[in-house]
Amino acid sequence: MSRYRAYAEYKDSEAIWFGNIPKHWNESRLKFEASINMGQSPNSEDCNQDGVGMPFLQGNAEFGAKNPAPKQYCVVPRKIANPGELLFSVRAPVGALNIADQRYGIGRGLCSILNREKLDRNFLWWLVIVIKGELDSVSTGSTFEAVSAEQVGNVLVFCPPVAEQEKIANFLDHETAKIDTLIAKQQELIKLLKEKRQTVISHAVTKGLNPNAPMRESGVEWLGEVPAHWSVSSIGYHAQISTGATPDRTNSEYWNGNIPWIKTGEVRYDEIFETEEYITELAISNSSVKISPPGTLLMAMYGQGVTRGRVAILGVPATYNQACAAIYASERFFNQYLRYYFMAAYHAIRDGGNETSQMNLNADIVGKFKVTIPYIEEQYQIVEFLDKSLKKLDILLERALSAIEFIQERRTALISASVTGKIDVRDWQPTLVPEIEVAAA
Repeated sequence: MSRYRAYAEYKDSEAIWFGNIPKHWNESRLKFEASINMGQSPNSEDCNQDGVGMPFLQGNAEFGAKNPAPKQYCVVPRKIANPGELLFSVRAPVGALNIADQRYGIGRGLCSILNREKLDRNFLWWLVIVIKGELDSVSTGSTFEAVSAEQVGNVLVFCPPVAEQEKIANFLDHETAKIDTLIAKQQELIKLLKEKRQTVISHAVTKGLNPNAPMRESGVEWLGEVPAHWSVSSIGYHAQISTGATPDRTNSEYWNGNIPWIKTGEVRYDEIFETEEYITELAISNSSVKISPPGTLLMAMYGQGVTRGRVAILGVPATYNQACAAIYASERFFNQYLRYYFMAAYHAIRDGGNETSQMNLNADIVGKFKVTIPYIEEQYQIVEFLDKSLKKLDILLERALSAIEFIQERRTALISASVTGKIDVRDWQPTLVPEIEVAAA
């Protein structure tokens, strides 16, 4: 912020989230500067997903970057937000913010906020971003993590004159747009690096490291050609596959022991050394839970989102639930090679799920899945190559993620400094981009 100047005179706002404010800014409360319209839930029979009636938002689930993408409709909405009004989430997570781009029915998870004469509409957007932190802290004392109309309306605000509000809003619109462009470029880089990472893994475990090796058709569509000297076979012919179990949750003597117990959400490709839950020896004695040794390959057979099909290696002796499959491969396999193989085969194995049970996998489906089998020495070479190659890509990924974090922190700091008057942007002018002359054809 060093390139921006401060105001000449300040006063204590006596509000922690504002700190010292410019002397000429006025103290008020949001209810005096804006109209607050709390949402109300309609009758369930008045709602539908068939596009009949007015677009309806129960809460922030359909919020986008700036405007909602509604999935529900309501024939008789009880509360309505009009175009241009702010849509503010009053239930967990408190503070999510959007702008109504059309008329919406709003449920009790939202309120709409409309500026009055002395509050610029664009400045209100940035102001709410700053004060929502205070409202979020108020909501933590609530059983439902929600804020009331009274709490929203009574939050302190400090406002400069309207012309100055417009200047601050224009400044933030311009500067955050530039920052968001930088973030988008880093996100595109991350996407490309992840694609490169997956390509490197896939090529190594399906084509090998020798570009001059004779190739043959594998007979498996997603594999295509493989080195002629490799075998292709179902993993079940070369491995034992077993599933875990969950000890009785109602028996406290089975839980909070010292034996790791793994859920599918903890299967994330890396080695597993620690788990969220632990069970006791008594749980193992009195249930079908199995303990597997370090080095065991574990696969998540079902779970939320991207979980199904992911694999990991046990770094410690551990147990696991019934949604995990432990793969005990024969001496023909190096388990770290199999881990990389299943990382490459992620989408293919997910496509082999059982459609009648939400595309879940099971031990039989996993056992029938085709794998490439290079010579064991070649498997070690592939793992060594991938370890080194992916380490370089992971360093680049970490740098890009760190850059995004730094840029986002700068964005947040810039918004806060502007809205709370820590920097004076009244004389700010947008940077002019020189026009590029285009030669006549």
